[in-house]
Amino acid sequence: MVTGPTATGKTKLGVMLARAMGGEVVSADSMQIYKYMDIGTAKPTPEETMGVPHHLIGTVSPFESYSVSRYVEDAASACDDIISRGAVPIIVGGTGLYIESLISGRDFSPRQEDGALRAELEARYDSLGGEIMLEKLAAYDTDRAKKLHPNDKKRIVRALEIAYLGDTISGHDERTKKLPARYEAKIIVLNYAERPELYDKIDRRVDKMLADGLVCEVRGLMDMGLTQEHTAMQAIGYKELSAALRGETALDEAVETVKRQSRRYAKRQISWCGRYSDALRVNWEPNKSPDFEKALRDSTKFFEEQV
Repeated sequence: MVTGPTATGKTKLGVMLARAMGGEVVSADSMQIYKYMDIGTAKPTPEETMGVPHHLIGTVSPFESYSVSRYVEDAASACDDIISRGAVPIIVGGTGLYIESLISGRDFSPRQEDGALRAELEARYDSLGGEIMLEKLAAYDTDRAKKLHPNDKKRIVRALEIAYLGDTISGHDERTKKLPARYEAKIIVLNYAERPELYDKIDRRVDKMLADGLVCEVRGLMDMGLTQEHTAMQAIGYKELSAALRGETALDEAVETVKRQSRRYAKRQISWCGRYSDALRVNWEPNKSPDFEKALRDSTKFFEEQV
């Protein structure tokens, strides 16, 4: 598995590892899963994939709301198929929750759903507000209520729906912690040794996305009928630029917000990766181009030692 903050070269090293080990790449990126969102999600181009099969990239309509539970089902199916053919799945991406849920063997039941109940709870949320709905949730699931923000309508409603159907998300999560890991993963974490260099790389990548036509890509999605209500349009870059195209903010201000949000996201990714105590950490040296050949040698040696 290759992970780390955005703009650190995960795609390139993942492809190199797959070619060296006879593997195929399984994406762990919550936004590359969507169709028609190529530039802003930094989807690998055909040239960048170098003939290595890639799974779970551009397979879902942006009108759909793709969940972590669905990702685990799709990614586990892809990994199992790759293994069954004698190849090695190389998981590549920076969506930490997707990665952890996939390799940990986490179960996403309960599957209880009640469309009428959910619609009623959504109407109550709109009428009463998030604070009151969180108080109602706390009566059933105190731990879950403490983790949610009053503005998080989707998760508050879902947690109440499960509670009213006889279970709690906290109780379910506690049970799933006892499950055995699904995969014995070897983890490589990429990063820059100096934080300012990472941030500069992120800013320059945003500039390149704009030069490559990101604004046109966002406008095309809006012309298709996508709005800020769709999960796909909440992605960094798409959210801010669509607001600019609607006239809610100036384009230059939106671009600066994209850069700032991207840097903040990278910071959260770095914090998440801190939990991988047994990972091989590849920190690119300051003021030098990333040495991918050395990273490949170190990574393959790491895998061999772990076997």
